[in-house]
Parts: sequence; structure tokens; C-alpha cells
Amino acid sequence: MPVFFSAHSAGLIMAVSTMIYNRFPATLNTDVTRVSVICARQVGVDHHLLDTKKLSSQGKRLSESLSKLVQLTIETPYRRNLRNHNWVLVNEIVEKHNAPAKSPKEVIADKWRELHGSMDWEDLLDPLHPLLRREIVKYGEFAQATYDAFDFDSFSEYCGSCRYNRNKLFEKVGLDGSGYIVTKYIYAMSHIEMPQWLEKSHLLDTWSKDSNWMGYVAVSDDVETCRIGRRDIVVAWRGTVSPAEWYEDFQREMEPIGAGDAKVEHGFLSIYSSKSKSTRYNKSSAAEQVMKEVKKLVEFYRRQGEEVSLTITGHSLGGALALLNAYDAAVAIPDLPVTVISFGAPRVGNIAFRDELQRLGVKTLRVVVKQDLVPRMPGVVFNEALQLFEEITGTLEWIYTHVGVELKLDINSSPYLKRRFNPLGFHCPETYLHLVDGFSSSSLTFRSDARRDVALVNKCCDMLVDELRIPPSWYQLENKGLVRNEHGRWVKPTRDPEDIPSPIGEENAFPSPNSDPEKLSRIQH
Repeated sequence: MPVFFSAHSAGLIMAVSTMIYNRFPATLNTDVTRVSVICARQVGVDHHLLDTKKLSSQGKRLSESLSKLVQLTIETPYRRNLRNHNWVLVNEIVEKHNAPAKSPKEVIADKWRELHGSMDWEDLLDPLHPLLRREIVKYGEFAQATYDAFDFDSFSEYCGSCRYNRNKLFEKVGLDGSGYIVTKYIYAMSHIEMPQWLEKSHLLDTWSKDSNWMGYVAVSDDVETCRIGRRDIVVAWRGTVSPAEWYEDFQREMEPIGAGDAKVEHGFLSIYSSKSKSTRYNKSSAAEQVMKEVKKLVEFYRRQGEEVSLTITGHSLGGALALLNAYDAAVAIPDLPVTVISFGAPRVGNIAFRDELQRLGVKTLRVVVKQDLVPRMPGVVFNEALQLFEEITGTLEWIYTHVGVELKLDINSSPYLKRRFNPLGFHCPETYLHLVDGFSSSSLTFRSDARRDVALVNKCCDMLVDELRIPPSWYQLENKGLVRNEHGRWVKPTRDPEDIPSPIGEENAFPSPNSDPEKLSRIQH
């Protein structure tokens, strides 16, 4: 298994490589969509509570250079002026210690289609509607969970896996109140010739020499289904953390996808679609694993007479994989509402790929930070801007283009963040979530009633102003995972059997479509 870097180092590598309160517009459908059968018999929705008040040699040399760059601190002189109101920020943080960290959930059963892009988020982004803000943060936290639960320890025999089994995942990462249940883990591999300096591993005997945990599939429980107006299936994809993955991110070649002119970046497609019969976890590709689970869930809940949606999320590389996943889902299940909410995602394919996703009805909301470099990749020069010259050049099938609607955020909007150059911090998912939580509109300041814990920003980077006294990169296992044994010596603990990766367990993760609905209901509660 290749060596694994920390999440923030991987964010730096990829970065170098590669919205006040507003009423919904009158176009919103005020008719309540049909809620699930289970929901109907459990909860009576009180409608007056609904808010009326939102590789080649060149590749090798590049990789080697970047590996050295990881050891450097890239920083320009600190130009922020210390101002009196920074001490006011400290007082605000202290006061928020006694306030809930999250906004209360509101019923969105009659608004979910608009919130998920049926009108391409028209009049919902600037200013950012509070209900949409909460939805974006919700899915962003699902993406963040893929980092929080990932085993980065290169001295661990389970390096590259999820530290917890799927029944404990949300509890361990603080999402036990999310209203969703994890049903399936996704594993991915990549068919590339790795340079020798990347192939080395601290351990020879590992859980898998070929595969990494790449994300998971989850589904809303009965209570959450009532609140949001349909049964929501979520797929969350992890961003780049392993050398094999960011080595693939450097590939700039396109290759066809589907039967038309659509093409996507080779490296992203390789991670998404690679498989090998000789492996334990990738006898089927990540694409096949996720689509098998999505089809099974859709069939199961439709058998119960429920309305179903699919929401795919991911950060960085995970945002790229989310688009590939959305393409597959829209082709395989044409009548399924598919929405992508991505964070700091790069471009994935050409204009034809973008047009094909639009034709298939996939709705995409891209959250980007102005200072983040990753969304500019690939295609820093040759990108969608060249469409202005299409009459002269003709159709350009080889240029990269973004997909969907963009919500652009700015580091400078938050008084809590440092202003110095920090590509690592600019790209961190927690920075994204902080900025979404505080965004009102492009013409207004950072909202004072933002609920999300500011300290989370520094989980894996150093972005908070020093006056807040939050240490950088504070998120880690207690004692870095070491425990004392019965003799008083510090050792690496053995994993609980239920947390050890098991390909057989994954195959039987979710009840089959023929399972007893009452049994499934008990599992969910």
C-alpha cells in the first residue's frame, strides 16, 4: 500500500497541481409533494410551520517536486492589521460556547425540489436563502466525514480504510443527529504504474495493497424523510489523500465516456472505474459498487410507494467523482432526481460532457472559494472561456469546462480568517463550510448569527486569527492512536473486530429489496 499523507498536505498537493434572510420567489411550488407512505402514517406535517418568515517522466518529476514542496511552509508576509474588533471576536466565540452549534431543522417538504436545483437555484444564491444554506452545510458535513473517519496512519495495518464500521460512522464523526443511515462503503483503486518512491509502505502486511476507502452511501431515516419530503439517498465521495490518487490527479488526458462526444479527465475516470479480480475490495469498481447500491435502494423504497431522490456530494477529487457518479445514475435511472453539491471541485470533462449532464437533468451546485486553486484545474488556460471564440475555432472538444451553477465565496468575507496566502487552508473543506455558514450575500458582511463552531476551521490547517487562540491542525486521535497495554507500555491497539474492513460484510450491507419492510423500519430506528 502506498504511503499516506495527512489530509491537509494532500490538499496542498492538489491545490498546487492542478450567500441574509430572503423569501422564496413566487415561482416556488406551494403544493406539498407526496411524502412517503411511512412518513404519512407517522407524522402530520403542520403547514403553518413551513417558513414564510433559506505518468510519464514529466509526471514523475512533477510528483517528486511536489513531494518536496509538502515539506515547505508556503506563506507570504502577514499583512493583516490588528484591529480592536478582533477582541470582540474573542468575546463572540466565548458567548457562542453556550449556544447550540447548529440551527434547528425546519420542514422543507414542499420546497425540496427548488432547494435541489429544479429552477437552477435562481434567486436563491445571492442572497443565500437560509434553508438552502442549511442544506449545503448538511451535505458538506457528509463530505467532511470521509476525511474525519479515514485512517491516515502509514504505520497502521488498516491504513487507507475507514476507522469505523458503517453502523458507527456517523456517531463517531458527530453526525448521529443527521437523520441518515449509512448502508454501504465504497472502495476504489487505480491502474497506474507508481514510481518506486511512492510504492514503499511502512508495513508489508496490510488490509489491502490495492484499494482505499473512498466514501459511502447513506439514506434518510423515516423522521428525516418526513421533514425533507422524500426518501433521500446520499453518496459522499472522499477527496485526494493518497499518493496514488494525486498522482492520477496530475493526468491531463481526456478519454470518452458514454456513446457521444463527451470526454472526461483520465485520472478521475481511472479511480472511479478501475477494478481487478485479484483484489479483495475491487473485484468490482467504485462505479459498479455505488450504482449497485443506489439501484437497490431506489427499487426498495419505490416498492414501498415512496418518492426517492439522489444527492451526491464530495470535496476536491470527491467532487469530480460525484459528477461521474451523477452521469451514471442519470443514465441508469432516467426518472430519478439527481443533484450534485460539490466543494472545491476541479473541472472534470469537456463541453460535451457538461451538455450531456444538462440533457440528462442532473442539477449541479458547485461551492468554490475565490482563493482556492483547485477549482481552476485542469484547464487553467484552455477552459470554458474559449467558448467566446467558438465561431472562429469551431467546437472545442478538448477543453475543460465546469458544470452547473456556482456559489462563490471569499476568504476576505470572514473576520475570523487570516488573510495570508495559504493554499492548504483555502482548500480545506472546513474552511468552505465556515464560509457557507457565514455567507449572506455578496454585498453584505459575514452574518453575526452564524451557528457553526468556528474552531472547526483549524481542524487540519491554520486559518483562524491568532486572537481566537485555536491551535492549528488540532484534530487527531488521542495520543495519536497509542494506548497503554496491561504492562504499562504504549502500543498500537488492535481494532475491534466489527471495525475491521470486510468485503463479505459489505456485500450484505443493506437488506435486499425482498426484505420485510417492518424489519427495515426497525433497523432504521
